[in-house]
Amino acid sequence: MSGAGRMFGVVTRIQYYVASSLDGFIADEHDGLEWLLQFGMADFTDHYERFFASVGALVLGATTYEWVLREGGGWPYGGLPTWVLTHRALEAPEGADIRLASGDVGAIADAAVAAAGDRNVWVVGGGPVAAQFLAAGRLDELLVTYMPVALGRGRPLLPVSDVTPVLSLTGVTRLGDAVEHVYRVG
Repeated sequence: MSGAGRMFGVVTRIQYYVASSLDGFIADEHDGLEWLLQFGMADFTDHYERFFASVGALVLGATTYEWVLREGGGWPYGGLPTWVLTHRALEAPEGADIRLASGDVGAIADAAVAAAGDRNVWVVGGGPVAAQFLAAGRLDELLVTYMPVALGRGRPLLPVSDVTPVLSLTGVTRLGDAVEHVYRVG
């Protein structure tokens, strides 16, 4: 555990919750998700809603943030405190609690954990953001839903520059033809 959430017996986890192709890509080479959206949501809605109910704060990279705004049909995360890792000025949708941030991901993790209260922090994506949190020792869990398709190329699930700590498989859930693996870091 990152330890930042240890306060009065409550442990807030920083989680990377993501869908991936079988060959380890989370988006195609043009940041598209058509490959994922073809599966619909019927097998995933209840599972996602249970996960999302545990979320108290979000962290996204600028590419993911802009994709959500462009393709998501409105801001889907309500007023949850959201950190967007960027060096640019970005507009925030009305009603969203957007905090633009750059620099030390440890400080960003601390702020997100504090804002999440007794809930978890969801690293929405992309892969480079999750890799930064992992490299800083601030990622507690990976929840990866592997979809039954291979892309051949695209945006990697976890583009690390070195060997990661050993991950421990703590859960497996079948979701239709997809499978979610839950890994604890460290």
